[in-house]
Amino acid sequence: MHTHTWCGIMNSGSKPAPALSDELRRLVEARLERTLEAIEDTLERILEKHEIRMEELKDTLRSLEKSFSLLSQKWSLEILYTLFLRNTVGFSGLKKILGVNSRTLSDKLKTLKQHGYIERTIEQGPPLRVSYSLTIKGKNTVLLALPLLYYSSS
Repeated sequence: MHTHTWCGIMNSGSKPAPALSDELRRLVEARLERTLEAIEDTLERILEKHEIRMEELKDTLRSLEKSFSLLSQKWSLEILYTLFLRNTVGFSGLKKILGVNSRTLSDKLKTLKQHGYIERTIEQGPPLRVSYSLTIKGKNTVLLALPLLYYSSS
């Protein structure tokens, strides 16, 4: 299993995933820079208009720490990115793509579902089939994680 060095997306083929072309890398960097500037501008405007108490900030940071802790656990981002790239995948498909054992995958899927990142759909059989897809929260998390992964790898 290989990952792109710029974003950590899994490639289940036997060859390493191709690196971004210079042109595409420049485009990604420019868009990320504009996005980060917009976020910074928004935060500055909020801070100008609203006084934020230290307790509110601490509560927000604790909430973020829980999310980061879950997402940084082994397999969490790999599952989310696989679902992002494939839209809907069955349990056995995820197991094969990721190369993870059934128990670990089952536990991770339950946790991601409990936190609202993925949906589980049961298709009545025979045979009974279970498939997984991203929720809006899951999709947005994948998209927001890309800049973090990009900057942490460069």
